[in-house]
Amino acid sequence: MSGKRRVFVVGVGMTKFEKPGRRADFDYPDMAKEAGTKALQDAGIKYSDVEQGVVGYVYGDTTCGQRAMYQLGMTGIPIYNVNNACATGSSALFLAKQLVEGGMAECVMALGFEKMQRGSLKAQFEDRTNPMDKHVEVLLNNHDLQPAPIAAQMFGQAGKEHMHKYGTTAEQIAKIAYKNHKHSTNNPYSQFQTEYSLDDIQKSPMVSEPLTKLQCCPTSDGGAAAVLCSEDFVRKHKLQGQAVEIIGMQMATDLPSTFEENSVMKMVGYDMTKKAADELFNKTGIRPTDVHVVELHDCFAANELITYEALGLCPPGKAGELIDEGDNTYGGKYVINPSGGLISKGHPLGATGLAQCSELCWQLRGEADRRQVPGAKLALQHNIGLGGAVVVTLYKMGFPDHPRTRIQPRLTAAETFQCEQLFNLIADHLKEAGGDLVEKTKASFGFKVIDGPGGKTGFWVVDLKTGTGSVKRDVQEKVDVTFTIKDADLVQLMMGKLQPQSAFFSGKLKVAGQMRFATKLQAILPKDMAVKAKL
Repeated sequence: MSGKRRVFVVGVGMTKFEKPGRRADFDYPDMAKEAGTKALQDAGIKYSDVEQGVVGYVYGDTTCGQRAMYQLGMTGIPIYNVNNACATGSSALFLAKQLVEGGMAECVMALGFEKMQRGSLKAQFEDRTNPMDKHVEVLLNNHDLQPAPIAAQMFGQAGKEHMHKYGTTAEQIAKIAYKNHKHSTNNPYSQFQTEYSLDDIQKSPMVSEPLTKLQCCPTSDGGAAAVLCSEDFVRKHKLQGQAVEIIGMQMATDLPSTFEENSVMKMVGYDMTKKAADELFNKTGIRPTDVHVVELHDCFAANELITYEALGLCPPGKAGELIDEGDNTYGGKYVINPSGGLISKGHPLGATGLAQCSELCWQLRGEADRRQVPGAKLALQHNIGLGGAVVVTLYKMGFPDHPRTRIQPRLTAAETFQCEQLFNLIADHLKEAGGDLVEKTKASFGFKVIDGPGGKTGFWVVDLKTGTGSVKRDVQEKVDVTFTIKDADLVQLMMGKLQPQSAFFSGKLKVAGQMRFATKLQAILPKDMAVKAKL
């Protein structure tokens, strides 16, 4: 123990999680480049500072890790490939931590990605023993096989076992999915960002009782990355203000009880989660009830339910009460899965654990935007894979008394609206000619810009009513007319490559409010070709 060093996460990054195949330009090297570049820029370091790389993915040929990291640079460093089922991302993180902790490297990147097939998971090989054969035997010992995905049957039966044992209700399990879908509406990286009513959740198509479709995570494409380093590296690069310390991390695998006790809850990982969590809290001296924010593996709503108890967030049998009392969301004892969790954010297997790490780092830094958990100082992560492996991790700010180097995360090109420069140019123009424009226009314009980076929506107000006018962003302010348009189309419009009238009639430009002011849009468009060239 005395030889182990402190380990810090100084940079994180991820892609938006997508429905498999939705983006044509989203092969795994593209995911790796985007997530890895964001993590490096977040850390403020160069790829040449990274001494080793650990890359996680489940579906792919050997050395995909090298092909992925070569997108960031080719410096000849050791690169390891990791496959540990749904716990692959956090397994890569675990190995990266060990490399730094043991003095093997000062700076390591953990990277995870997945390019998945549509539909439910299925075996890739039929000419050898399936690693889940003993797990399936436990399921079949007490339950008939159903015409449903095998993973959904396993977690559905685990939920039913909890219901029979403790009196938990199907509605309480559905409330977990309701919460996570609601949380995801504030996450631009989430595959789904739609809020559903509890009734919607319960009446969606049944997959495997008690789990309906909206209680199951989707397959996803996406990537995520984290830069880990030693305390010496943090101080050398002056990263104390953003360094998140991994104060404890435990991995566990299946125990005899997984197969010998005929419990589906234990077969899907209850005991190995409990083992890892108990060891983590014992070693760190922290209690589960000390935690403020949690990202846990809700591949199915029933798994989030049983994991509350396995992690010690509540006593056995009390998960239903925790849900009904709202102690798993904002205003309660914990905020669990503020990102939307796997159910709504998505589940690209190799990226999931590193996306959880990213979310918790943002939360502890106070950079989670509308998802921010007030006063979050201690974060817990849980990532599990059947077959089996589980990784449980605790994080806190490494240098809490050090002044923060920034309040909001630095935006990379991939996170910045294309039209951002446009509104900056309009603001500059108003400094010179705003008085004349106000005199001619006497109107305020709202621009609702959709399909921005990561699917974000932004709102700008160009106020030409008083003084020399102004440009404001993300304000709740009454305007005379609002234009709704895609980010890329707005740039084309402002450059003169898309005419307002044709944009309107083709449906690319939607107008709400007082139509008589819509005709004045031309007054604020850049007319100087030199200005347009900057766009």
